[in-house]
Amino acid sequence: MSEVHLTPSGPPETVLDPEPAEATQALEAALAAGGDPRPAVAQVVARWPRCLAAWATLGDLGRDPIERYAAYRVGYHRGLDRLRANGWRGSGYVRWSHPENRGFLRALAGLQAMAAQIGEDDEADRCATFLRQLDPAWPPAELTGG
Repeated sequence: MSEVHLTPSGPPETVLDPEPAEATQALEAALAAGGDPRPAVAQVVARWPRCLAAWATLGDLGRDPIERYAAYRVGYHRGLDRLRANGWRGSGYVRWSHPENRGFLRALAGLQAMAAQIGEDDEADRCATFLRQLDPAWPPAELTGG
């Protein structure tokens, strides 16, 4: 059976609006400050709760799988809200090749990994499938060490 495309160029593609420059700078400063960056990253999240890169980073820095899962899940849901605000209607590409999309995709990938780690296998499978639907080239070399 062949694929059916309803548009001549394939599924639509969504690119998120950029993170606020001030939030990006604060996140970079939090990570460069030395010591445990988690409290400083949490402050960035508190000040810019729609900053997906900050949520994904907070997930990366979590102290245990449940804390990481929670941060990634919030980032994922905040990302869905931002995707919808940018015209996404529940399908179509959200590719890693656009830096603006990376915070959302990192949160979703982290959620997938933590769901698998805590035994939420159905959720892990759904997240893995969703990542490949959003970006057929998933996973990017930057995340796989390639």
